[in-house]
Amino acid sequence: MRRVIGLTLAGLGAFLIVTAVLLPTWVSRQVVKFPLNEYESATLTASNASYFSASSLTEKTGVSLEATYTIKGDAAAGTSSTAVWDEYSYVYDTTSKQAVQQMTRRFAFDRKTALLVDCCGANINGDSSVEQRGYVGYVFPIGTQKQAYDVFDTTLSRPEPFTYSGTMNVQGIQAYKFEENVAPVQVATQTVPGSLVGMTAASVTLPEYYSIHLLYAVDPVTGALIYVDEHQSLSLRNPATGAQALLLFDADLITPPATVSAVVALDNSGRSKLNLIETVLPLVLGIAGGVLLIAGILLARRPRQDLQAEPVGTSPGSAAADVADATAFAPDEPAAGRSLVPGMDREPAEAATAPIRADVTAHPPETRPAQEE
Repeated sequence: MRRVIGLTLAGLGAFLIVTAVLLPTWVSRQVVKFPLNEYESATLTASNASYFSASSLTEKTGVSLEATYTIKGDAAAGTSSTAVWDEYSYVYDTTSKQAVQQMTRRFAFDRKTALLVDCCGANINGDSSVEQRGYVGYVFPIGTQKQAYDVFDTTLSRPEPFTYSGTMNVQGIQAYKFEENVAPVQVATQTVPGSLVGMTAASVTLPEYYSIHLLYAVDPVTGALIYVDEHQSLSLRNPATGAQALLLFDADLITPPATVSAVVALDNSGRSKLNLIETVLPLVLGIAGGVLLIAGILLARRPRQDLQAEPVGTSPGSAAADVADATAFAPDEPAAGRSLVPGMDREPAEAATAPIRADVTAHPPETRPAQEE
């Protein structure tokens, strides 16, 4: 019974050790993914911003803006490897109480690497001809590295490098900083009344230029964005001189403290789950498995006194037969009182009455515990 218990404990210990090894390696890679049913909203704010109001055909300056980004996952369209999220962004002038910009976007991406996948009705403002490539940007890979990532820019409709630029502390999280820098580049043309840009023609078509400096602070453990600083500028330029003819948008949108706190709280929840799977459980299971394995091996070993007490070359059957033969040798007198050699006296009575030990116990041969595959 002792040996059975020992083998059972040893087998259980080996199983726990294997599980401890697999949890942070194979199991973590299988279960740790970006969610299918994501639903989050984040707000950026800007002060002293400027933009051209299409409703009043005037330039607004020195205003405060609020940009709201809402993400909603389409779980039905996603799979075990691909997530599909819908985004709606809305920029609002809190000073003049009017809308400034809005955008819709649908994108699919790999749930582990955060790389965009061209499927599932992906589009920008309803235009599905735009091929979204590179990294999604709203999340970075789980286990983000100190390297450059090509993140899709929705204005340029192509990936742009986000260069690693150091670390920053965001409410206790040591985040990695990634920066995108795009010098003024033409992205489109617009036809506007000539009077708006100081020209005599009734209408003119001018090139539209875009520039941005965008900083992302990313939690390298979860890949989540926890702080954003986005300075974006759009303008129309005079094609003859290259000078700015009309400012369309200029604002430095940053994550306010309240939003940072909410995002960090959500991110800490994700970090706790990862820590449980990759650190806490493997440590606990590894220690418990080691203890059980050692205890099982010690219990499964045969005690030394049993090995010394067992006569060599005997078995329970032969030992019992020897005792029976000795008893049958002299049926009229106890075996302990008769001398086996004629003419020799037996031992003193005190010694003759000492009990004969017959407690030899047979043990099965040693077996090696089965190892788990």
